[in-house]
Amino acid sequence: MGQPHFIIFANEKGGTGKSTTAVHTAVALAASGHRVGALDLDHRQRTMTRYLENRDATMRRLDKDLPQARYEVIEEHSEAGLNAAIERLAADADTIVIDTPGRDDELARAAILKADTLVTPMNDSFVDLDLIGQVHPENYKITKPSFYAELIWNSRTQRAKVTGKSVDWVVLRNRLQHIESHNLRRVGAALDELARRVGFRVIPGLGERVIYRELFPKGLTLLDLQQLGEVGMGHITARQELREMIAGLGIPEPGAVEPIAAAG
Repeated sequence: MGQPHFIIFANEKGGTGKSTTAVHTAVALAASGHRVGALDLDHRQRTMTRYLENRDATMRRLDKDLPQARYEVIEEHSEAGLNAAIERLAADADTIVIDTPGRDDELARAAILKADTLVTPMNDSFVDLDLIGQVHPENYKITKPSFYAELIWNSRTQRAKVTGKSVDWVVLRNRLQHIESHNLRRVGAALDELARRVGFRVIPGLGERVIYRELFPKGLTLLDLQQLGEVGMGHITARQELREMIAGLGIPEPGAVEPIAAAG
């Protein structure tokens, strides 16, 4: 069996919808035929773990099977514990989704080094953009990449040297405004400029919708609602956002050959 494809959700800033996006990604990939493993590195909040536990409880309560990721809990909060949990998941997974804490963390850095696809969710604001790049206060042009962008750059370079595999860094614009505004255009232009300088892709993520908070206690995702007969017009729009996000991530099908990093 080949190595699983690692999708790492990482952002040192909290409140970006990272865990919700990670869970929806894991379940959507499971629904499309991937054997998905999920790992939650935030031993304090454990949002991903709680979400998937709620999902198991709902399946038992309804006596109904839903697409599910197999999840592990790190028994020891160390790099050795991380590797042991990954080894257990990798025995029966072609894709592993890892959710990291919204803070600088030793295990998060170790996980980033394993990324094939690195996803950095951010809210559509200059507050969140500041994590990866600083902007001029008058013309909103990028003045320099941030420390976090440099950290990711160094991690990607290190992984390419060790494994010869490229790392696809995706910045995910969550909570995009549905009305065109100066802020929307300015943030978009700054992201596009920084993407060219630092080397990431930008794709739209999930909108600001109450439904995501309502789904958590049951462990459900937008893809489950039709099966459970709970679909409204707003749900259909949100589900389409999710499908477009998953397509934008471009996760290879199981068994596909991973790209090799360019020399130099």
